[in-house]
Amino acid sequence: MKMLKTLFQLAAAACVALVSLPTMAADLPEIKERGVLRHIGIQYANFVTRDGQGLDAELMRGFARHIGVRYELVQSNFYDAIRDLLGKDVVRKGDRVTLEGNYPVRGDLIAAGFTVLPWRQAVLDYSAPVFPSQVLLVARTESPYQPIAPQASLRDEIAQTRAVLGTKSLLVMEKTCLDPANYALTDVGIDLRRHTASLSLDDIVPSLLKGAAEFTLLDVPDAILDMNRWSGRIRLIGPISEHQDLAVAFPKTSPALRAAFNDYLKQVRADGTYDKLVNKYYPGIRSFFPEFFARNR
Repeated sequence: MKMLKTLFQLAAAACVALVSLPTMAADLPEIKERGVLRHIGIQYANFVTRDGQGLDAELMRGFARHIGVRYELVQSNFYDAIRDLLGKDVVRKGDRVTLEGNYPVRGDLIAAGFTVLPWRQAVLDYSAPVFPSQVLLVARTESPYQPIAPQASLRDEIAQTRAVLGTKSLLVMEKTCLDPANYALTDVGIDLRRHTASLSLDDIVPSLLKGAAEFTLLDVPDAILDMNRWSGRIRLIGPISEHQDLAVAFPKTSPALRAAFNDYLKQVRADGTYDKLVNKYYPGIRSFFPEFFARNR
């Protein structure tokens, strides 16, 4: 009886250990064997919508069909998405990026209007560019701050925008494409105010309108939607960043999956599927980035 109890305890401990271990990231052969592609999505700016639609969601559904597996959306947020993909937390200390901890791996790739940033490239591999972006400074329309005048170069426009910002208050979300550390906006005297009301970038403008700060940052895809959603209530001041690429993020251990997606992206660009999705979710975006869409055809 005592031996039976001991065996039961050992079996129970083994089960707990198995449950607590992270599910390892999978490359294309393992995903095909499993029969499902797990898309880590973040509700944001028509890339992934509340009801599971959006440009990235539709691209991932098509990609799942392309490789012959079922599609599954795994909802996440910008704070947890990399952890959900790698089973590790990303820790940034200046220019140094490390992976720490052990967590369950919940998905196979991240597609959520995910900006290509140097610190992310240290731990992730990206697909070919999927969409263009740029970070803008935004204020309430009743504020005294006016849009900058056009300058001779984008670099000059960024300098002018930063001059308008000065050391005033700026509403920010760290670990996102709007993290002030990405654009040398930390430790320069700016009154940085962290958005803590939610984990969603979609809530930044409502917080700005409630007076959480004088300015906030938005990227162009989100700004286009918010200018319609909050028509007459927000004003674009000028650019804070150079032009950026948004792409699908993969573990560095998934080269075959990344290559398969790049092949699929070429296909949907060639057959018109990509253009239809862009027109559906971001009408007017081509006027902001004509070179991107001309180059990526």
